[in-house]
Amino acid sequence: MITVEHLSKKFGNLVVLKDVNIEIREGEVISIIGPSGTGKSTLLRCINLLERPSGGSILIDGVDILDAKTDVPKIRQKMNMVFQSFNLFAHLSVISNLTIAPIKLLGKSKKEAEEKAMEILTLVGLAEKADNFPDELSGGQKQRVAIARCLAMDPEIILFDEPTSSLDPTMVSEVLSVIRRLAKDGMTMVIVTHEMDFARDLSNRVLYMDEGVIYEEGTPAQIFDNPQREKTRAFINRIRSINYHITSPRYDPHTISAEIEAFCEKQILPLKTRQNLLVIVNELLRIYTPLLSTTTLDMTVAYSEKKESVQVVLESGGEALNPLDKTLLPDDQAKSPVWSMMQGIEYQRVNSKNRVTLMLH
Repeated sequence: MITVEHLSKKFGNLVVLKDVNIEIREGEVISIIGPSGTGKSTLLRCINLLERPSGGSILIDGVDILDAKTDVPKIRQKMNMVFQSFNLFAHLSVISNLTIAPIKLLGKSKKEAEEKAMEILTLVGLAEKADNFPDELSGGQKQRVAIARCLAMDPEIILFDEPTSSLDPTMVSEVLSVIRRLAKDGMTMVIVTHEMDFARDLSNRVLYMDEGVIYEEGTPAQIFDNPQREKTRAFINRIRSINYHITSPRYDPHTISAEIEAFCEKQILPLKTRQNLLVIVNELLRIYTPLLSTTTLDMTVAYSEKKESVQVVLESGGEALNPLDKTLLPDDQAKSPVWSMMQGIEYQRVNSKNRVTLMLH
């Protein structure tokens, strides 16, 4: 349905996309992942001609949409886009948001458009919100309305630009469940996403983008379990862990806590797990702080999807000893309640460093 060949996009001297080539077949679900600023959203905007490419070609059902003779509005009716920020008409009710385009662009009667809109709102679980206005909805509900508005135009292709990135973690699942339903129904979709479990479970293919190119592509199993190229491997490892190299007792604990909390939200970890992890990390840093005047500390917090568990790894220099040996700690630290939050602690001497690995309950 979509063929992209040698696509490039520049903003002044800044090259955002260079020689991008993709072919997307009918009914496929393609997830695009990668670091921020690597051209993922720009690629979608070029496919939908919200940005004019600097070079290359884009064919939709064999029609070159960059050809001056192409009826772009007609092509756009086949291909709709869902944005991060909903883009609903604030002054219109939910049902009016869904009916305005079918009436004005497809020539449907108001009755016909409203009947179809109610069918779609039922599909996305929002029939009871038909007469509400956008500012009366939660973020997750707004995004579901945005998807419903796309469906009201009977598209053959939907492009999703990080549809859950502006949502509270508790609302993410309701939006993803609607997209899963569309995939089951055979809708062709291209999804820029940071929801890695979702990309793994839903996609036929995953594209990893870096530095404006499709750096690696493959099945979800290939990309997530056996990436072939260095940058892909680094990215896949990084999204499941957060790392700190602490060189001084004057480190910033507040930034570390905030970043770990954001990491937990991205992994959609249970609230209790997040709370326990923050308490444990703060106590661990308190124990290690006296050592930081003579050595450094490398701390990694990692989440394992398969085991559904959180692991903390600490590596420090100095003589061979376990910094978390309770017999070496002051009484207040040795008797801290945080020990009951840990599932197990393992000490190893590795490359002249003391490595301690612990798991959360």
